[in-house]
Amino acid sequence: MASTFNGLEVAKRALHTQQSALYTTGHNISNANTEGYTRQRVNMTQTGPYPPASRNRPEIPGQVGSGVEAGSIQRVRDSFIDKQYREENTKVGYYETKADMMTKLEAILNEPTEEGLSQSFDLFWQSLHDLSTNPEDSGARAVVKERANAVVDSLQYVHSSLEKVRANQKDEIGVNNSKINSLIDQINQVNEQISKIEPHGYVPNDLYDERDRLIDQLSTYADIKVDYRASSGQPSAIAQGIATITLAVDNSDVEQEGNDPVVLVDGGADVELGSSDAVNHLFTDFDNDNNLKAIFFANPTEGTTAESLADDYENQQFIYSDNFNVQGKLQALIDGAGYLTDFQYGGADDADYTSAGEINKIVTNIDTMVSQFITEFNAVHQDGYALKTDENGNPLQGEAFFTGTTADTIAVSDAILNDVDLIAASTTGATGDGENAIELANVYTKRVEEYLSYEEGDPAQLDDKATIKSYFESIIGEMGVVAEEANTMLNNSQILRQQVSESKQAISSVSLDEEMTNLIQFQHAYNAAARSMTVVDEMLDRIINSMGLVGR
Repeated sequence: MASTFNGLEVAKRALHTQQSALYTTGHNISNANTEGYTRQRVNMTQTGPYPPASRNRPEIPGQVGSGVEAGSIQRVRDSFIDKQYREENTKVGYYETKADMMTKLEAILNEPTEEGLSQSFDLFWQSLHDLSTNPEDSGARAVVKERANAVVDSLQYVHSSLEKVRANQKDEIGVNNSKINSLIDQINQVNEQISKIEPHGYVPNDLYDERDRLIDQLSTYADIKVDYRASSGQPSAIAQGIATITLAVDNSDVEQEGNDPVVLVDGGADVELGSSDAVNHLFTDFDNDNNLKAIFFANPTEGTTAESLADDYENQQFIYSDNFNVQGKLQALIDGAGYLTDFQYGGADDADYTSAGEINKIVTNIDTMVSQFITEFNAVHQDGYALKTDENGNPLQGEAFFTGTTADTIAVSDAILNDVDLIAASTTGATGDGENAIELANVYTKRVEEYLSYEEGDPAQLDDKATIKSYFESIIGEMGVVAEEANTMLNNSQILRQQVSESKQAISSVSLDEEMTNLIQFQHAYNAAARSMTVVDEMLDRIINSMGLVGR
């Protein structure tokens, strides 16, 4: 049965509830510009009603309400939108990093421009044509030598620049690993704090925001999956629980019994949250050429390194680099820097593992072109005659013009550098004959099947119908296509992420207009509750102080 003072209790509850709503609204307004903040709301619920005063009072058929209370303060958030956002964030991280790398590669090859490698080749071929018209001219021969040196310098510059980008990509992988491991540790620490609060029935909304912010950042680096388990004790029905984060990756080659999923943050009940046992850090193992071999996942105990894990690989959880496919920034860096394919720990020491990756591919293609160029140019040069003669007055047969086999080892031979008369511009050795200089110039545009050094079926050669010029153009063209695709996909993924982000903000972000409306609404409700209390107070005053005075 409701007491005489029930009206005061109802008004008091209303005051406290509306006051909580006002405080929560003020908290939202204060954090309108706070990164990662999710707006909160007070879930108001009716308190338990009183039954009718008596079964003999049919004029009161229902129950008497006892007011309202703040059932809980809840974040306004959609877990499905969160998942979508993280998926798109992973794609943006991947294509953003890849597009940036391709921009750097395009700047190195610098084609088509007047300062690129093709320009050095063009000037070299032009100098050979000039030599063919005046094969005895020492000035023309000196120009050929200098133009050849310019080609060598350009090739060596391209190679060294590409290798520097590769080295930078490897360093960036290390930096990203540190960031990933730091985020993993921070999420683990927040998990621990949440696990100490939720069992008592509290809902740590601000800690949830911090954890979601960290998880969103982690999704930039790799594709992750987030699951939650309820805390022990008596958690609230709206408590989010403890997060477990796994790596979304094909782990069919994980060297561990059962091929368990790769767990980055373990939120299970059987681990000590906040300790190193609840996390797995990433460790990367590279070969001597900066190619990634494998990525290990292990507890960050003191002294743990990629080398120590590789030495004990049979007892570790790891993924071979060519089977590591999680998108995100980390994947783009690995694809760019290079990795080994078909690599296996415990394989033969002299195993010929293949390297892959965007920069490796470009370096290999340029080296193939350079090797073909050196072989054929030397063959044509050795087929001609120099301006110098032997002791019998006969013109000397041409010798190798270039040395080396790759872009970083190519060089003009010392003999040519020391004596330009050894340039074999003649096909017969006769005075005024510059036909071989033309043949040397034609190496750039001649089909492989027309080469003096052509051997049918030789895998070291370019395609039979290819030329040095067309092959180099194909390298530039393919790189341009990859760069264009990366930029297109980056633009598309950014648009999709923006759309999801806008949906997320529409649900979770603070709208000052809406909060100001709520502020006015709760203020009026608070004032009304105060007025209700005043009315009840006046009623009680009438009963206590004014009743029973008749006849006195």
